[in-house]
Amino acid sequence: MIPESLAALIDETCGQRRVSWAGREVWIANEPWGQLAVSLQGAQPLHFRPARDDGDGWLWVTPTPQDPPGTIRGGIPLCWPWFANERTADESPDRTGPMHGLARQADWHLEAVDEHEGGVELHLSPAQRLHTQLIPRAVIQANGQRLHVELITEHVGETPIKTSGALHTYLAVSDAHACRVEGLAGARFLDKLADFAEREQQGELGVRGGLDRIYHSNATLMLDDGQRRLCIARQGSDSAVIWQPGEIPLTDTSIDAARRFLCVEAANTRLDPVWLVPGAQHLLGTTLSLETPS
Repeated sequence: MIPESLAALIDETCGQRRVSWAGREVWIANEPWGQLAVSLQGAQPLHFRPARDDGDGWLWVTPTPQDPPGTIRGGIPLCWPWFANERTADESPDRTGPMHGLARQADWHLEAVDEHEGGVELHLSPAQRLHTQLIPRAVIQANGQRLHVELITEHVGETPIKTSGALHTYLAVSDAHACRVEGLAGARFLDKLADFAEREQQGELGVRGGLDRIYHSNATLMLDDGQRRLCIARQGSDSAVIWQPGEIPLTDTSIDAARRFLCVEAANTRLDPVWLVPGAQHLLGTTLSLETPS
């Protein structure tokens, strides 16, 4: 589910083009294989709908986005080079700074658009340097079967460094409080709503209200919202973050509108931070696809 103004721009597009939406430059594709929209603020996917899906798309975006330099709630924000407020020590010992890092507010260059396999592949990089030792790149692949997003971090400095991050995926659902997430049974998790208490998941996860959990798991997950079963695979991630605000009001979104999303995130958190040595790279990825009928 995306705002009507963005949906109208996508519907009016034939092929590929750049448009202005909500004060930002957005790249849009409306092709025989499906639809894709990416904001160049944050290299943030905002919309994906393969042609074989006759719904409103797999990603949710708030109907009331903030003006720049604020960020857009929804789609797949890139949280880099830290997750939440877990800043790297070399950048800020007191951990002050924007929640979820610097990449979300930054302008990114669209360096290449490659057609392949009945779909498209985008390559993006920040317009300005965001970190003294680390350089991020984003790769977004979309076709009639799946959406795949990669956040690649390269260490170009001289000393080892610890990082965290996330692909903060807002999945569009009919009612978040009626969703089920399969694949986490038996996994340990930190409950952020209970001061990071450590617990174990009993059976599948039924979302019945607000939750904010970091699961220590690299399993492929399945989201069932009663209308579709979406497969969420992750790469380079041993943390699965599941978040839904419940009745907690958000500054830029009504409680009713927030009931239409569930965040299922590929992440590197305090449970699995990434240590990079000079010259090394790390790839954090997520792949969304519909369940294949057996």
